[in-house]
Amino acid sequence: MSKSFKIITLGCRVNQYESAYLKDALMNAGWQQAVRQAKADVSVVNTCIVTQRASHQSRQAIRKAIRENPTGMVAAVGCYAQVFPEELSAIPGIGLIAGNRAKGELPDILLNGMDTERKRVILADFEPGMPFESLELHRFPDRSRAHLKIQDGCESFCSYCIVPFARGPYRSLAQRDVLRMMESLSRRGYKEVVLTGIHLGKYGVDLKREMTLGNLLRAIGRESFPVRVRLSSIEPNELDEHLIEMVAAEPWICKHFHIPLQSGDTEILQRMNRHYTPKEFEKLVESIFSRMPLCAIGADLMAGFPGEHLKAHENTCALIKGLPLSYLHVFPFSPRPGTAAVDLDGRVDPLSIRERAEALRDIGQRKRSAFYRNCLGSVFEVLAEMWTSDAHEAMRGTSDNYLPVIFRTSNDLKNTLAPVRMDTVENNRVIGSAL
Repeated sequence: MSKSFKIITLGCRVNQYESAYLKDALMNAGWQQAVRQAKADVSVVNTCIVTQRASHQSRQAIRKAIRENPTGMVAAVGCYAQVFPEELSAIPGIGLIAGNRAKGELPDILLNGMDTERKRVILADFEPGMPFESLELHRFPDRSRAHLKIQDGCESFCSYCIVPFARGPYRSLAQRDVLRMMESLSRRGYKEVVLTGIHLGKYGVDLKREMTLGNLLRAIGRESFPVRVRLSSIEPNELDEHLIEMVAAEPWICKHFHIPLQSGDTEILQRMNRHYTPKEFEKLVESIFSRMPLCAIGADLMAGFPGEHLKAHENTCALIKGLPLSYLHVFPFSPRPGTAAVDLDGRVDPLSIRERAEALRDIGQRKRSAFYRNCLGSVFEVLAEMWTSDAHEAMRGTSDNYLPVIFRTSNDLKNTLAPVRMDTVENNRVIGSAL
């Protein structure tokens, strides 16, 4: 009988891609994905440690998998395993602890069998100049859109961030392999591909021939794949006018930027080791808006970083209130052992952090509602993803400018790009009509 497996994924789109790679490999080998409540022979938890909450959720997911599958093998893999393996080793019942460098080997490790009575730890340090590990994935199970990991690693060492220790140095997927994967995904019927990486704006810095994210996009455009491309997060100081102009001009690139801001105060950005100013961020957002007024522009913000006095928080609020942002992702500051911020003075008390995060989220909700309303009456290309109910009267999907849309239609448009007019806003979703 074939074995059964479960994969629980926490964290970023890169983790989602790597989990999809593992799922695809196991299913190709004849393993079966266990249904939600069923026990599994193997449970893999792809962990995240970017915040204390993410670490807590990772540990919870591991313990839950152990409880629900007492006779199966539980593997804890990814960023938590890479940076804090000793913490995971203290959890009874884990059969495998594997860091990020082992993700390419995971299918073979699991398929070749594991001794469930003995814990195995697979860790390797990152090395300068190490190559990109291409995880070949030609289908993205359970999704209408595909993610394509084209970059890994980070060397920015923002003072609050553990990611460089979890992901290692910059490394990029060669252009020819990107194009080959794009062609494969388009042949399998995907209509949207999200280019993703740990530090996407640094794509190509490690490649021998001169290569940038902009050059890669031009190469993709020359192939005329029947898909649209969405970019994941790009740092403010790596998003230049040429890239903005390309997104504005090319209909196959989604009108959507996600740009981490973190703080709207100059001093706090310096303490964070972020290499731009609030004024430069403001100029960047206004440049995008002037070319694409209905482009989605999202931002990350951190509340309560050490040294963030009340005026610094107010500077952040004032900056984002005055900008045409579409949505915000807000995170409370979370001290991570091993980062520079752990030793910074000026810690903000937990109550103030919660209050400031809530204030930023409130601004973000108002920004999102205003953006949705500004899009009413316009027609956008929507990737239809599924029916909203068994009645088959309406479908849900996502527009190229990142609107969550429910639209009325009598036709099954799943996994197609359909023109939809935006009519009303209800319950944080746009309601539209297929044309």
